[in-house]
Amino acid sequence: MSNNVNESNWWIWKVFWILLVITALEVFLGILKVNEVLPEVLIHDKFLGLEWLTHIFIVLTLIKAAYIVNIFMHLGFERKSLQWTILLPAFILIPYLLFIIITEALYANIML
Repeated sequence: MSNNVNESNWWIWKVFWILLVITALEVFLGILKVNEVLPEVLIHDKFLGLEWLTHIFIVLTLIKAAYIVNIFMHLGFERKSLQWTILLPAFILIPYLLFIIITEALYANIML
C-alpha cells in the first residue's frame, strides 16, 4: 500500500524541486546583487527603464507562474490551444502593465 502511495505522488516532488531550483536561482541572484558580485552589465545597464537583472527576475517569475498554472490548475493535461489561450494573455498583459507602471513612475519622478 505505501509503495503505491509513493508512486502516485512522484509528480508533486518533481514540481517541488523545479520550483525550488527556480526560487533558489532568484534568491542567489538577489544575494549576488546585494554583495555587488554580479557583472556591471546586469546591474547598471537599462532596457525599457529597468536593469537587466530586474528583467531576469520578471521572466523567472513568469516561468514559475506558468508552471504552477499548468500543474496545479491541471492545465497541462489540456490541449495546447487551450493552454496558450489562458497563458498568452498573461504573458502579454503582465509586461505591458509593468511598462505602464514604470513609464508613469519615471514621468512622476521627472516632474518632481
